[in-house]
Amino acid sequence: MLRNDIETPTGEGGQAAQQDAPEARVYALLADAAAHYRDALRAVPDGRQYLQGRGISGATAGRYGLGFARREWQDLRPVIERHDEATALASGLLAQSSDEPNARRYDRFRGRVMFPIRDRAGNVAGFGGRVLDGTDPKYMNSPEGPTFRKREMLYGLYEAEAAIAAAGFALVVEGYMDVVSLSEAGFSAAVGTLGTACTAEQIGLLLAITSDIIFCFDGDAAGRRAAARALENVLPLATADRSIRFVFLPPEHDPDSFVRAHGLAAFEAAIQGAATLAQFLAELVEEGCELQYAEGRARCASRARPYWLALPAGTVRDGLRDRCAEVLNFSAEDVETMWNH
Repeated sequence: MLRNDIETPTGEGGQAAQQDAPEARVYALLADAAAHYRDALRAVPDGRQYLQGRGISGATAGRYGLGFARREWQDLRPVIERHDEATALASGLLAQSSDEPNARRYDRFRGRVMFPIRDRAGNVAGFGGRVLDGTDPKYMNSPEGPTFRKREMLYGLYEAEAAIAAAGFALVVEGYMDVVSLSEAGFSAAVGTLGTACTAEQIGLLLAITSDIIFCFDGDAAGRRAAARALENVLPLATADRSIRFVFLPPEHDPDSFVRAHGLAAFEAAIQGAATLAQFLAELVEEGCELQYAEGRARCASRARPYWLALPAGTVRDGLRDRCAEVLNFSAEDVETMWNH
């Protein structure tokens, strides 16, 4: 029933690297599952209606390989049975009811619009799934495995790489639908984090392609917190030859809703007004500090110190030191001496 002679995927899913099992076999199974989900999207109205309601065309759905996971507990069984058991378990496509050896296994993704997550070679390395009935979790990712390492991947990077090169910058957003909706609107240089703050590994992926990164966040409190976490990860990489910027949308919007409500031109205008790393850093360390009082100035300088220590030598680091020197009415040398002890 299960077979071991699985060929590596070719064509639309990308050419899998010629490597030892289990990675090559897992890539093959994930490619088969992606095809199964695409077929289900064409056959089942629910997923199509959801995407149409969000303004996503068939062409854009095809570009990102979107699919649908039916609600059945073992809908993937015909796909799984073409592969060996170890590969099926390593793929993350199956969940099980307990840790017991004979525990019941079932499809991890059910009743969800499926977003294949490709590596830079175009291989499907995992999936994200968006539920349609309002149950939690709204979004679910594949578990960590031989092909899927969440910290080291970005949604849409394979699809966006040429557009990033043409635009001269990469836009980092938080959601799968943000990436897809922006592409539908005509903006294809966006990539998405996978449900976590942007990691140093993800930033490194982008810096291998472009020296200009713009982070785009919702303007609400959660978006500000996500921006602060991204800032912490990007600081050690913020050299003078790189441009790191931040843009915040109105609190009621994410990129998906903003571009649908206001159009691409308004979204591109918002990007053009992105704050530089130095501007956002200054805003962050001064936020909530009453600089007219000594206590507020001291709090600002104390808050700035870990950011300054994380920055590489250069203009951004010097600018943060000089701003705090101005606030404290100290010399730059005194501030630097204080922060180094």
